[in-house]
Amino acid sequence: MARAERVMPGGVSSPVRAFRAVGGTPLVMRSGEGAELEDADGRRYVDFVCSWGPLILGHAHPAIVRTIAETAARGTSFGAPGEQEVELAEYLTSRYPGLEQVRFVSSGTEATMSAIRVARGATGRDRIVKFSGCYHGHADHLLVAAGSGLATFGRPSSAGVPEAFVRETIVLPLDDEQRLTDLLCREGDRLAAVIIEPVPANNGLLLQQPEFLITLRRETEKRGILLIFDEVISGFRLVRGGAAELYGITPDLATFGKVIGGGLPVGAFGGRRDVMRHLAPLGGVYQAGTLSGNAVAMAAGLATLRTLERENGWQRLNDLGRQLEALLAPVLAAAPCPAQIVRAGSLFWISLQAGPAPRSAEAIDPCAADRYRPLFHALLDRGIALAPSAFEVGFLSLAHTPQHLESLRDGIASALLAPQGVA
Repeated sequence: MARAERVMPGGVSSPVRAFRAVGGTPLVMRSGEGAELEDADGRRYVDFVCSWGPLILGHAHPAIVRTIAETAARGTSFGAPGEQEVELAEYLTSRYPGLEQVRFVSSGTEATMSAIRVARGATGRDRIVKFSGCYHGHADHLLVAAGSGLATFGRPSSAGVPEAFVRETIVLPLDDEQRLTDLLCREGDRLAAVIIEPVPANNGLLLQQPEFLITLRRETEKRGILLIFDEVISGFRLVRGGAAELYGITPDLATFGKVIGGGLPVGAFGGRRDVMRHLAPLGGVYQAGTLSGNAVAMAAGLATLRTLERENGWQRLNDLGRQLEALLAPVLAAAPCPAQIVRAGSLFWISLQAGPAPRSAEAIDPCAADRYRPLFHALLDRGIALAPSAFEVGFLSLAHTPQHLESLRDGIASALLAPQGVA
């Protein structure tokens, strides 16, 4: 890390890796296999981060490694349409509700940024609505923090973002139908889109009541506002058709990443044909990317999704999630501090606060971060890797076994019930 810090800001390529939220020195990883990681010092860890979600089959899955090698031997990127690109597009559009056309990019940030640009171009409107507690990448107009009013016009939550860039972004709290409907009634004819993580998983796991999402769909449709589901995390992970299938709600546009790249950099956005026709070269909304749809990422994504299909992957992952919840629930209930597991399929979050599981960012107890730090390091010392933040979720993969889940249970029990415990 000392070497890394000399040549990279904070020694990392993404801030959360820097352990600032939990303290200590970040680990430098050397390799991964199945559900386990090995660091540069040769220590092994059971991995519940899974590269923040993409590794739904586990590390270095033989089918993915073989596919990457075979594809790379034929060329990595052509700067032209490729066979795998068309096949992956056909797969996604045939399985995600309402998805008729898709455009590939290289990250989730690019996907959400581009989907919003298409929405603005298609509607001829400028303003968008997002929800506090939902993260949609680091595009300037999406780095916005919520305020305390009925609805807050954007304020940058990052240095380097001019206020003018976020002036057309309105932030609402999750799980508040009244504020949502009031805002849409008042601003509806000026709104291009509402973007939401239907399963918010970037600020804890803030599971929404289906009625809130149903109201959101009904009220946006009524006013010609495009509804964008950010399924970068939930897409092709919870179930094959993501949260759209899970809730039976069809958005106008959706964004994807993580799983559809099989561990390589990828993103995608898509939706109805009449909306996507506004995208260049057919329409006036410009978007481009040199490595978008590159052969290796497309092949890895296809191999991942086909493996999930062939091996009944989504059902198995949901079964693993239920097993984990059954193992952790009694341990957390017996802990001296408030603790509970919140789960959606193969996503899970250990919430260290009292009361019902929060459904909005405003309902999260900031003191949970102080309780999480000793738990994180106690688990790391026991060879278990969770995310280095109290408000990031955990991921399961097909490589996790019941023994891996039991190791997490035993580690948590030892950490929480030890004499020093977690305050």
